[in-house]
Amino acid sequence: MSVAIVILNWNGEKYLQQFLPILINNTTLADVEIIVADNASTDASLFILKEKFPTIRTIMLDKNYGFAGGYNKALEQIEADFYVLLNSDVEVTPNWLKPMIDYMVDHENVAACQPKILSYYQRKHFEHAGAAGGYIDLFGFPFCRGRVLGTVEEDKGQYDNIADVFWATGACLVTRSKIYWKVGGLDDEFFAHMEEIDLCWRLKSRGYRVVCVPESSVYHIGGGTLNVESPHKTYLNFRNNLLMLYKNLPAKLLKKTMFWRFIFDYAAAFQLFITGKPKNSKSVFKARKDFKQMKSDFDLKRKENILYAITDNHSEILQKSIVLNYYFFRRKTYKSLINK
Repeated sequence: MSVAIVILNWNGEKYLQQFLPILINNTTLADVEIIVADNASTDASLFILKEKFPTIRTIMLDKNYGFAGGYNKALEQIEADFYVLLNSDVEVTPNWLKPMIDYMVDHENVAACQPKILSYYQRKHFEHAGAAGGYIDLFGFPFCRGRVLGTVEEDKGQYDNIADVFWATGACLVTRSKIYWKVGGLDDEFFAHMEEIDLCWRLKSRGYRVVCVPESSVYHIGGGTLNVESPHKTYLNFRNNLLMLYKNLPAKLLKKTMFWRFIFDYAAAFQLFITGKPKNSKSVFKARKDFKQMKSDFDLKRKENILYAITDNHSEILQKSIVLNYYFFRRKTYKSLINK
């Protein structure tokens, strides 16, 4: 059983110096290799890797392929039973890896898992990108055990049970290499954002499980490449979310879901505009425009996903709107959502 921990780096010299020594010290399992794949950085990342971490294998990509494409290009060059996709801005803890690998070894139908993701800066709170495992609502909006929209909970052990989830975060994602490639890996055309949810949707549709193993925990800075207020991040999130829905929704739900997404997206654009974020508001319009232009390019992927799906009945898709529940009914935690 071999494990490859792969960090995709892009201009992350600060994070490499800060977190790579901690990763090396806290990774003690046998037959584990740490690899840094560089997405054509223009800072001193490669120099730092050569001078300070000469034993770490480095894969140098010829250009910035984004999160999805960069990982695919790198993983094509790596042989291992398990891949661990690890963000460069993650601080791992002692014994962070073993619980996840052990669980996957004992449960062969689990194709992917994640640890508990805590905030690097607010260490008693969950981190936005993944928390204690991810879900989506019936309109495709993601949320987590521990994070609903902008509300992040304090970790009080309320989600310390191993749970089946709909998606595992790309900040720290463990997956079986054979199954990763069997379902097509991350979608290069997403570039960044939502690609791990799309991947996990394909895994779930083909009968595999995705879980959170909270005995393992890491601390994540988050927003290391694109700030949460970035208009480009808004654009990618909205565009890719629509592409993800188009690729994966069964025909019986597609038209109705897209109708409601039209309403929700334009409401979001209006809200961004009146709260002083006109560039982000414009990004929503651009995302919808580009989605329409790109949609036909995803027809074959959609047909393939539907062809290989053995189920479209996912209990981890919440059959209500988190937006309406959050803003109108003030249900801002995972438990308040699922218990109503």
